[in-house]
Amino acid sequence: MFRTALRNVLAHKARLLMTVLAVMLGVAFVSGTLVFTSTISDAYQKSSEKGYDRVDVAIQPDRKDSDSGNPGEAPKLPQSLLDQAAKAPGAASATGSVSGFAAIAGKNGKLIGEGFSSSGANYYPGTGGKDARYPMKSGRAPQGAGEIALDAKTADRAGYKVGDTVRISVDGPVLKQRISGIFTTDDGGVAAGGSLALFDTPTAQRLYAKPGEFSQIDVKAAPGTSQTALKAAIDKILPKDAEATTGKKLADDEAKIIAQGMDGMKTSLLVFAGISLFVGIFIIANTFTMLVAQRTKELALMRAVGASRRQVTRSVLIEAFVVGSVAGVVGLLAGIGIGAGLRAVMNSAGATVPDGPLVISPTTILTSLGVGIVVTMLAAWLPGRRAAKIPPVAAMNSVHAVATTRSLVVRNSIGGVLAAAGTVLAVTGGSESMLGLGAGLLVIGVFVLTPLLSRPLIAATAPVLRLFGMPGTLARQNAVRNPRRTAATASALMIGLTLITGLTVIAGSVQKAVDKMATDAMKADYVVSMASMTPLSPEVGKKLSSLDQVTAASPFRASGSRIDGDYQSLTGVNGKTIGKLTKLDFTAGSFAGLAGDKVVVDDKTAKSHGWKLGSAFPVTFEDGKQGRLTVSGLYKGNEMIKGIMVDAATLEPHQSDVADMQVMVKTKDGVSTATEESLRKALGDNPAIQIQDKKDISESIAKFIDLMLNMLYGLLAMAVIVAVLGVVNTLAMSVFERQQEIGMLRAIGLDRKGIKRMVRLESLVISLFGGVLGIGLGVFFGWAAGEQIAASMATYELVLPWGRMGVFLLLAALVGVLAALWPARRAAKLNMLSAIKAE
Repeated sequence: MFRTALRNVLAHKARLLMTVLAVMLGVAFVSGTLVFTSTISDAYQKSSEKGYDRVDVAIQPDRKDSDSGNPGEAPKLPQSLLDQAAKAPGAASATGSVSGFAAIAGKNGKLIGEGFSSSGANYYPGTGGKDARYPMKSGRAPQGAGEIALDAKTADRAGYKVGDTVRISVDGPVLKQRISGIFTTDDGGVAAGGSLALFDTPTAQRLYAKPGEFSQIDVKAAPGTSQTALKAAIDKILPKDAEATTGKKLADDEAKIIAQGMDGMKTSLLVFAGISLFVGIFIIANTFTMLVAQRTKELALMRAVGASRRQVTRSVLIEAFVVGSVAGVVGLLAGIGIGAGLRAVMNSAGATVPDGPLVISPTTILTSLGVGIVVTMLAAWLPGRRAAKIPPVAAMNSVHAVATTRSLVVRNSIGGVLAAAGTVLAVTGGSESMLGLGAGLLVIGVFVLTPLLSRPLIAATAPVLRLFGMPGTLARQNAVRNPRRTAATASALMIGLTLITGLTVIAGSVQKAVDKMATDAMKADYVVSMASMTPLSPEVGKKLSSLDQVTAASPFRASGSRIDGDYQSLTGVNGKTIGKLTKLDFTAGSFAGLAGDKVVVDDKTAKSHGWKLGSAFPVTFEDGKQGRLTVSGLYKGNEMIKGIMVDAATLEPHQSDVADMQVMVKTKDGVSTATEESLRKALGDNPAIQIQDKKDISESIAKFIDLMLNMLYGLLAMAVIVAVLGVVNTLAMSVFERQQEIGMLRAIGLDRKGIKRMVRLESLVISLFGGVLGIGLGVFFGWAAGEQIAASMATYELVLPWGRMGVFLLLAALVGVLAALWPARRAAKLNMLSAIKAE
């Protein structure tokens, strides 16, 4: 039986090659994902570990242990604590660190580095006047407020050298600094494509903290002192609002964070790999069903001479095992290439990752081989079991071939129940998990019902197909001749187009909602903020307010507070001008009189606290001082503007570090290129500051949505490619099964062109059938998901992207045309006499 199974595998090379390709693509996706995420994770972890080589114990502010009860940030660490740590038993040295954002402009005036990884820190001279963390490659350490040192990778990218003057921004205003030195570093942010600028310690403290304060103190242990012993000694000198952590724990914690970050990416990619494999299951099941059907008499003869049902099933499973093993090995090798390729793509796109070897773990190898073999054998098990059940005499006479009416009734009943349950859950579920469950049940239900749906939907194409004469009529009849096979083939394409259409509908609807939100909520012409989303200096708002062309400006600044025992962010605005810059729907009160202890609150926050117009409530401000605020207005919040708004002058005395999230600006001349350029010049042509009008805000979100969509389209393209292989496979086997029929058609006058047209039209009909089902289901899922989104986004409304849906339908048609090329050519080349004589 084993030899027979191997012979059967080798006897159908072309057909089984399609199956191998289908499985291989899915396995390659899985193994490529595992290789890529393991490689990136390993590179970041090793880079992180290097960063903690010189840290045995780190002292950091600890908000939890602060006895002040203030809702603001924990106090920074004083110089006195640094001095004590350096003298602690077992300590060799102590280094004070302070850091934050620092945007560096290239020679072209544009921001270099990776935004959030564009950082600044202090150079802390230790033994010999050097900072061991940052060895100087050339030049010297920065001295005084006008100098910085720059990391070597950034200097190379931007073409800077010692002595050059660079434009740098920490929180808005532009600083012109001279490069005093270029250094090397193991900093993970720099290794990942970011930039690092070093200031002398007093300058860094002025920019990122306060004079004499540090955000972290790193202590190096003396020879013979363990990290645990040093930590125990440090713990004795710590104030209540500080904590000590060993370097090993810091490295382990960061490794866990990196691993968790990679887990999210890995899960997302594996979902799409799973979709490709799921689509591949249809092809494998189709292939083995047809291969078994073609060998029915052979299997019956084996049963007649003594083979048991188990042996027949086992022979089919052995074939599947061989196919799955080959597909698993090839898919693993292809996946290693994909993993390396994805890393190269990230590097070429500017998202540089730390250097490191390609990681191919035993788990990746076992998973890839296991997935290939298990998926193939599962898909082949049902056809093998079905073949083994056929009585030998019935198989010899081929009376088993027609599916019974009872089996179709049972199938349609099950499909109807699943589709109905899925629809109900998707519409009334009320949560993402129920929506997901409903979506899954509906897809499975529609798949089960596709043989039933195929007849009326394909029959609807009859008027068009008649235009092609006899080949068109024959194509329609062939497409519905075996509804189960047509259903399985169309379902592979349906799943891919369902996901693509659903995502497109959701993305288009969200984009429209954001556009409407920006238009409805803003009267301001521009919103000014840091490109890195870091705090903006209040000097920027003051500068803008002083310009003649600016008629109104207001900062938006966040300040922590505690209300009813819970943390609550307060938004500071200019009470006099905010009404001219925003367009909010007030249900009670207004912005008038927003000053002193008066606040305006969005309706959801007010409802959660039980507040009404005139309600007064106690508040603990950022600095721990208590006060009482009164509600003077209630408005309908949205994703752009919501929460508790208070006059900025009320908040400022309680803030240790005054900074804005953004500044809204209204100008005399409105939105224009000239106005934007003048605002940019007034702010010193700062590359770290972005000035956006409503259209820019909408386009930035649209750009992000389009980027995500394009990534998802690329990932789902794998499922579409697998679906193409499925159509090719089905048509090739259909041609093989209909050799006699095709020979007869040729004999009675249908020429080669007619045969090709018949096969192509059959392929086109099956593909469009899958496309119509997929687009229909995708629209439904887009609508159902939109109902969930609309609950939290008032401006959300369903938008059907007719243009893109038309493209998707054309894509389905293209799939049909391309998939038919080889089968149609093969059918046309059949020798009519040989075909007529074929069994």
